[in-house]
Amino acid sequence: MREVSSKEITKAVKELVISANKILPCDLVNCISNCGQAESNPTAKAVLSDLQANIDAAKELDIPVCQDTGMAVIFAEIGQDVHISGENFADAVNRGVAEGYTQGLLRKSVVRDPFFDRVNTNDNTPAVIHTRIVAGDKIRLTAAPKGFGSENMSALKMFTPSAKKEDIVGFVVDTVRKAGSNPCPPVVVGVGIGGDFEYSALLAKKALCRSVSKRNENDSYAAMEKEILDKVNSLDIGPQGFGGQTTALAVNIETYPTHIAGLPVAVNIGCHVTRHASAEI
Repeated sequence: MREVSSKEITKAVKELVISANKILPCDLVNCISNCGQAESNPTAKAVLSDLQANIDAAKELDIPVCQDTGMAVIFAEIGQDVHISGENFADAVNRGVAEGYTQGLLRKSVVRDPFFDRVNTNDNTPAVIHTRIVAGDKIRLTAAPKGFGSENMSALKMFTPSAKKEDIVGFVVDTVRKAGSNPCPPVVVGVGIGGDFEYSALLAKKALCRSVSKRNENDSYAAMEKEILDKVNSLDIGPQGFGGQTTALAVNIETYPTHIAGLPVAVNIGCHVTRHASAEI
């Protein structure tokens, strides 16, 4: 049994939420750059160039790449041979989020009650925490700050098993079409297929944390990712909604077994600064 202090968890979360908001994954940056070079629409090409300049400026000036520094989503894989000493895990994570957003001068956007009493908590807590027990004696943490311009464009549909591939593809493409310029395209489209109502949504969120350069390991789903991406990019929404062939940078599908009577499909859209950073303790 390996002992991990809650202070280590707090420190790691603090550093992750700051770095995720300031430095984008290299594969995402490269994808934006490559799309800019391939884009044939002059306005779209200029917008993609501006987005690239904004990303570079954020890194150089050590400031957030977007003013909406999101609600903190934390994925944690906790080894079954780890004992956490000190604070309980959730408190340690939320302390890290609070320190990161306060000391990192990140915008605090969380309200303490969703409807009747929307008063800001002033430290961006509580975070949304997803934990999974895994083998080993390590803790792997991923911080995925999620802005709500894109989050608000999410959708979920409970298909029946009689649904065809074109039904699912059409649902995802239509979700992006309805979103239009709202999620600050070019977007990353996370799709969760299977599980149940809530797990399909979790799969879609997890899909946004996968590299945009990595395709689904199943060839059939990889082909579906490409088909959806091609159809989304033919919508002519383009970067920031000004038209062009770059509406989406990637489509990532994650799946899970489901009930014989169901086929849940969830879509979670990430903006052009789909952020995530990971660390292992």
